[in-house]
Amino acid sequence: MRSTGYRRTFAALSVCSLALAVSACGSGDDTASGKTRITVNCMPPKSAKVDRKFFEQDIASFEKQHPDIDVVAHDAFPCQDPKTFDAKLAGGQMEDVFYTYFTDARHVVDIHQAADLTPYVKELKSYGTLQQQLRDIYTVDGKIYGIPRTGYSMGLIYNKKLFEKAGLDPEQPPATWEELRADAKKIAALGDGTVGYADYSAQNQGGWHFTAELYSQGGDVVSADGKKATIDTPEGHAVLQNLHDMRWADDSMGSKQLLVINDVQQMMGSGKLGMYLSAPDNIPILVKEKGGNYKDLALAPMPGGKGTLIGGDGYMVNKKASPDQIRAGLKWLDHMFLRPGAGFLGDYARAKKADAPVGLPEPRLFTGAADAKDQQVKKANANVPVENYQAFLDGNQSLKMKIEPPNAQQIYSVLDSAVSAVLTKKDADIDQLLGDASGKIDGILARG
Repeated sequence: MRSTGYRRTFAALSVCSLALAVSACGSGDDTASGKTRITVNCMPPKSAKVDRKFFEQDIASFEKQHPDIDVVAHDAFPCQDPKTFDAKLAGGQMEDVFYTYFTDARHVVDIHQAADLTPYVKELKSYGTLQQQLRDIYTVDGKIYGIPRTGYSMGLIYNKKLFEKAGLDPEQPPATWEELRADAKKIAALGDGTVGYADYSAQNQGGWHFTAELYSQGGDVVSADGKKATIDTPEGHAVLQNLHDMRWADDSMGSKQLLVINDVQQMMGSGKLGMYLSAPDNIPILVKEKGGNYKDLALAPMPGGKGTLIGGDGYMVNKKASPDQIRAGLKWLDHMFLRPGAGFLGDYARAKKADAPVGLPEPRLFTGAADAKDQQVKKANANVPVENYQAFLDGNQSLKMKIEPPNAQQIYSVLDSAVSAVLTKKDADIDQLLGDASGKIDGILARG
């Protein structure tokens, strides 16, 4: 699932450009005028003028440093369309270097559409500096099939101004679900349409948040072997019971339900919502599009203290790519995304000049000296109140980072029904909801 509204990922065309109509979008002839040519995707669309300009600048500087490589970028929105992704792969229309969500990695390998990068990563200077848990996502049966580009983890966004109005300490966000429930009740008591806590419950987003909340309680959606649902547990019951009680006993979630991300963002941006779960990249959306203010918006780790859901994206290489194209693709990824304090996502000085937010606590891609350098450059160019996110950074250190379950979207659709039921039906039977959902998830897993 996407981390938030638009996440700072940019979209790619689902079809070849007319200029390339005479050749495949993917591999084939990998030379152009004696150069190695690679097609890549996820270039920002023309409507995203600033980011498009940055992307084009970075490709130009790459080609200047590597005159033997020709990069042809495709754009559109979104970077990956689930409706066409498999068809493009199967039809040989995928770019040489293509964008994927973390949850796609094993699937692409299983259907034999990814090049094995293992023999080549030693040539990728930055690979050893990347977080191991992110590298592991693209490692299948000991072989490397992709390179992570960004990562996010879920946390709790809260409105400091509403905390103060409700008599709560804005520097002490709730650390447990019990504390969150108590804080939400006090915020809702302010009246005038104020909601203490909001959650999604439609369009698969309710299932996504159920998963995050289950992780925070130490639970799992699917067994370690990926064969059985593990939601009909004390932890799963606690997630639904807590939502039910906040909705019906406390009246702290408001009467309007079946919300999706845009609804909740509107509530937070308008100053009528106390708390909701999200990743850090929601914050600039709340400010730039929904009327929020950076100084009022703070970020805390997931309540519960046991785990948080992580996601993100990266790039894989088409199985049809030649060795020269693989090497060229890795060099391009290194230049674009894997240089601390530089590149498309890491040139913080450039971003600051363009009035883009600098200083959000994620993505945190690197380790060791590379991470220290990246954070130093980010801090030097920060233009948002970084102190508002310190609790999130500190708290994440002790949380178990867990990726989304297999067959995530199908599972989320099932869990949507359970979440929406407890938020719209006062007499919802939680045991039955979890039992029914478990059976359906078992069926999904059995079909693979």
